[in-house]
Amino acid sequence: MATSTETVFTYAAPSLKMGPGASAEIGHDLLAYGVRRVLVVTDPGVAATGHPARIAEQVAAATGAEVVVFDRARVEPTDASMIEAVEFGRSEGPFDAIVAVGGGSSIDTAKAVNLLVTNPGDLMDYVNAPVGKAQAPQHPLLPLVAVPTTTGTGAESTTICVLDVLALEVKTGISHARLRPTMAVVDPDLTLTQPAMVTASSGMDILSHALESYTARWYADQPAKRPEQRVPYCGSNPISDAWSEKAMSLLASSFRAAVNAARSGEDPSEARTVREQMAMAATFAGLGFGNAGVHVPHACAYPIAGRVKGYRPEDYVDHDADGAPMVPHGMAVSLTAPEAFRLTFDAAPTRHLAAARLLDPHGAVSAPDGPDRLPAVLASIMRDVGIPNGLAAVGFGEGDVDALVEGAWAQQRLLATAPRDMTQEDLAGVLRASMEHW
Repeated sequence: MATSTETVFTYAAPSLKMGPGASAEIGHDLLAYGVRRVLVVTDPGVAATGHPARIAEQVAAATGAEVVVFDRARVEPTDASMIEAVEFGRSEGPFDAIVAVGGGSSIDTAKAVNLLVTNPGDLMDYVNAPVGKAQAPQHPLLPLVAVPTTTGTGAESTTICVLDVLALEVKTGISHARLRPTMAVVDPDLTLTQPAMVTASSGMDILSHALESYTARWYADQPAKRPEQRVPYCGSNPISDAWSEKAMSLLASSFRAAVNAARSGEDPSEARTVREQMAMAATFAGLGFGNAGVHVPHACAYPIAGRVKGYRPEDYVDHDADGAPMVPHGMAVSLTAPEAFRLTFDAAPTRHLAAARLLDPHGAVSAPDGPDRLPAVLASIMRDVGIPNGLAAVGFGEGDVDALVEGAWAQQRLLATAPRDMTQEDLAGVLRASMEHW
């Protein structure tokens, strides 16, 4: 019997290896693919830690393969920086596998390289509509091993590659199941020296991933689809819920402690437990949102990052070769989160309150059980970890709202996952109310 709503949800994940020292075993893991040439993708800041070079040497020793390192991935990648990486991959190839070592920026850059060394065309052919042509890859991609060095993006688990399109001043992405890494290697030891603001911003990305996927429109409330129409973002479902709930519980016990440890300058090894919890939370949230999807805060974050004014966050300049202004992705997402979840409360009040309890298990934040509860919990976390107090603090004002709405409205792939239908007026209200939070 035909039905007007969906009855099927999908779930997928990379092979996962997690634990201190896991990154030393990548060479062993690549033996199964008979590799002869391997490309390592990283950025200058991560390259300076020595981890990519160590991993390259270990892969070469274990497999006998030639390992080529590209260390110019850009923090918050742009179409230009990804095209540079793709051209390197095409000119230096062919390769049998790719290893991405770094934060979401390096992993996303590696996804773009993987797509375009195995498939014809240009970057914009595959970027999501309406910004790009949203073509699907014609051919299988190479094995991709993702090794995160920041605790936040979940890029090691997802099918998404995010970038800034400079000419349009908008952040967008490429989304296809084939972009998902073959294996995620999560080694918490690689995150021990992550600076305080990087920890705070990345942690807010974890929190938003978990919250947005947990409150996303339920898969069975989506329109019915044919098999070929189903996309990786299928709405909240019983499996993604489990990952999102666990991620929020881990954050409640570790997020503030991890930021405080980084801020205090204490021996990084002393913070190993909370760093491990943050690494798990990042991957677990990725396993949730990589299937359920994200919605309003991420849609708003793309133009916030793409239309950055003169803001330069602490702890990031040394990681960005040109020292350009930037609003880090996790920060950009968090800046509208309190108001976004105030707006969506009525669509799923039980979920919003459950999330508030997971993030504030001891009831430390004083707010009634209603639409203000989760925003109050989020504002408390943001204030404690040092996130700027709203859009005005990173340079935006009332005069920027229309342009930000235009950029957010272009993210229809994300807005379709919101628990309620969105209008441009809704987005404008969220952005105006997000100029200042406390």
